[in-house]
Amino acid sequence: MASTLTAPSSVDDRVSRRSLAARLLSRPEVGSLVGAAVILVFFLIMAEPFRSPANIGTVLYQAALIGVMAVPVALLMIGGEFDLSAGVAVTTSGLFAGLFAYQFSVNVWVGVLVAMVAALAVGAFNGWLLMRTGLPSFLVTLGTFFILQGLNLAITRLLSGQVSSNSISDMDGFESAKAVFASEFSIGSVTIKILVVWWILFVIAGSWVLLKTKIGNWIFAVGGDAAAARAVGVPVKRVKIGLFMTVGFFAWFSGMHLLFTQSSVQSGEGVGKEFIYIIAAVVGGCLLTGGYGSVVGSAIGALIFAMTQLGVVYAGWNADWFKAFLGVMLLLATIVNLVVKRRADLR
Repeated sequence: MASTLTAPSSVDDRVSRRSLAARLLSRPEVGSLVGAAVILVFFLIMAEPFRSPANIGTVLYQAALIGVMAVPVALLMIGGEFDLSAGVAVTTSGLFAGLFAYQFSVNVWVGVLVAMVAALAVGAFNGWLLMRTGLPSFLVTLGTFFILQGLNLAITRLLSGQVSSNSISDMDGFESAKAVFASEFSIGSVTIKILVVWWILFVIAGSWVLLKTKIGNWIFAVGGDAAAARAVGVPVKRVKIGLFMTVGFFAWFSGMHLLFTQSSVQSGEGVGKEFIYIIAAVVGGCLLTGGYGSVVGSAIGALIFAMTQLGVVYAGWNADWFKAFLGVMLLLATIVNLVVKRRADLR
């Protein structure tokens, strides 16, 4: 009699565990998490310097340099769009703040705030033009990419007479701004850049917005089917413009880190970085077709990128292999994401 009474409970427990396992395996981050574990173990075995505790701070910093921008890029991709101007937008923001402060001899915080307004305006323009014309975001932001790249080079050379902005290290407000955007601290033998802390906070905030708010539901909806989302009352135009402005904001933040780390910015920097941000998002579980992905996954993708980049160097291998790895990683991640998405749809 006792066994008869406990059997249903036992069955329910097994069903519950299987259901939980199925939900976990259908998460966008699952493939990248497994990949990160494999790469970590691989380089711990193959590269002796990789085992040093002091290496933790270096890996996290390299990941944060990519991961900060991978957060908005992932959100934008989940919303069904791309931004190929994201890399040069970082450089534009840093140049704008530095040149403005230097040319007008104002506190650098004025340049920082003006640069933020400019970065948000670029993002708003991308979103507005996309919605106004109906052109693919690939074409719209490719145009913005060339515009910003040309302006970066031409205006910097015109105002400073060289290919980099003037140093602002001795100007009012520099030290306080550096403390916010480019300082560091130590935990034992590990040096942690403040950007790592900001990156973690951004990932937490981005995940909360995506998974716990109405805006997150809207992002998934417009990425999955914009017409259907509009039919049920989702403000598609505002969501997409807002996503592009979010990319602009994070480009500004990354640009400020670049500026206050070096005190000046090279006008040719940033070209090609947009693909790295997209790769991190795709490796982390975002589909190129939109409507599916994860902010946490983008962070894992950035971590994979950083571990591989440094692991190749620490192992003493030819750096050319790193580019080959990126291509393989992108293809494998795309296939894994499709498989995981299909499992999720079957549920």
